[in-house]
Amino acid sequence: MSEIIAGITIPVSQVATEATELVRETTTPLIFNHSRRVFLFGSLQARALSLTPDPELLYVAALFHDTGLVSPYKSDDQRFELDSAEQARAFLLTHGFSAADADTVWMAIALHTTPEVPYKMAPEIAATTAGVETDVLGLRLGNLSAAEIKGVTAVHPRPDFKRQILQAFTDGFKDRPATTFGTVNSDVLEHFVPGFAHIDFVDVIQNSAWAE
Repeated sequence: MSEIIAGITIPVSQVATEATELVRETTTPLIFNHSRRVFLFGSLQARALSLTPDPELLYVAALFHDTGLVSPYKSDDQRFELDSAEQARAFLLTHGFSAADADTVWMAIALHTTPEVPYKMAPEIAATTAGVETDVLGLRLGNLSAAEIKGVTAVHPRPDFKRQILQAFTDGFKDRPATTFGTVNSDVLEHFVPGFAHIDFVDVIQNSAWAE
């Protein structure tokens, strides 16, 4: 039987079921519930934006988008978004999806912390970012009805979410601080890691190897 939350049907295919089980078992309740909300809010925002993402691809993108914050998925030498994206792409390829579909999900995850750009791309990419921005930043909440918001958060509540997600971000990349250069993630480390200072883009240019 299909699970319907706030008018959105959760995909019931084998790949969706296996993605659900994998992420629930290998991440944390915080990340799992957040990721399911990203799918639900992303689907609702897609409706408001007249987008029609493939539900299965959007679901996998949402479920995997923050896996790179935690072991066994996180690395020590690249952005967590890339760790997450690579896991999702490998998962889809091993489940018989085309390289094109796997690449779309990779892009959706890789760009989910990049403002504006995803909205110019495929619906799955745009909807993933829309879901993230709704749940984490509260953007475009006005596109959703109170009943839709209540329906989502009743199934996947977000108590103390602001503090907990910021802690998850900090823990996810404080041991690879250089990977936050040029991203919103450096803001997190500046707030919560004593002594951290982001790499300054102007300094990089002015102190580059090029002679004037």
